[in-house]
Amino acid sequence: MPELTYLQAISDGLRTEMRADERVFLMGEDIGVFGGAFKVTDGFVAEFGEQRVMDTPLAESAIVGTAVGAAVVGMRPVCEMQFADFISCGFDQLVNVAGKMHYRQGLAVPITVRLPSGGGFSGGPFHSQNPEAWFMHAPGLKVVAPSTPEDAKGLLIGAIRDPNPVVYLEHKNLYRRVRGEVPEGSYATGFDARVARAGDDLTVIAYGAMVHVALEATAPELLDGAAVEVIDLRSLVPLDEAAILASVKKTSKVVVLDEANATCAAGAQVAALIAERGFEDLDGPVVRIAAPDVPIPFSPPLEQAVLPGVERVKEACRDLLAY
Repeated sequence: MPELTYLQAISDGLRTEMRADERVFLMGEDIGVFGGAFKVTDGFVAEFGEQRVMDTPLAESAIVGTAVGAAVVGMRPVCEMQFADFISCGFDQLVNVAGKMHYRQGLAVPITVRLPSGGGFSGGPFHSQNPEAWFMHAPGLKVVAPSTPEDAKGLLIGAIRDPNPVVYLEHKNLYRRVRGEVPEGSYATGFDARVARAGDDLTVIAYGAMVHVALEATAPELLDGAAVEVIDLRSLVPLDEAAILASVKKTSKVVVLDEANATCAAGAQVAALIAERGFEDLDGPVVRIAAPDVPIPFSPPLEQAVLPGVERVKEACRDLLAY
């Protein structure tokens, strides 16, 4: 299998589906001739033409609204927001139109909304958010967040093929930093969790870029040989409750790791699930690690202080193992 970066895997997934299905087309700001803000769609216009790689005005509501209309008549649009933060300008079309159309009218809305999310690159408060919880709270939307190149491609293909609107969170700090083997050709990854590393002593539950933080922080040599299981959620809606509860039952101690700010974050939903349905299996409190409820700073040292890091996760695991 070829080794690709996270960004290349996303690009490969788009190309794969566009070659296989003429209904798939792309919409977004500067995705055409310029190749996208992060060059995910570089070269796409030359292969697929301007009718299928559409540069749009700076109008996120119009992008999502147009995609909804195209999806209702049988197309499979993929919308790119330059940064996840900008989806707030298209919130009504995504949450109140796309998310509710099947409930109101029985219509499928197979749109995929790509959201480059997350911090770690000094982008500041308007370019670094993790807005996944907004959409977890909106019935009718699916929400996925890959952590590896293999899943970045497979989850994207799965999202494009899904009859529901899917919010696809791609972490900017993984684009060129993470590499891995990616199967060639077409494959769709299921919207379920995976065990990133098996263990018996403690569970860390994470998604997106925080999976890599969890794996680094819980290496056995850092925790006196403790075997820590790392669960990569991959999908936030639907949430793989069975996988979460099975790991809790196995290890009896849980750390929930989330890059988003803590209040009402995805990790809060995971912690609530464990408290409600896994309480009898616990040998200690459910520990949550998340960002504080502040905008992400521009300053690199301040950003690193806000975002959860390896040392913070390692110390939380040490404390819980000793509980």
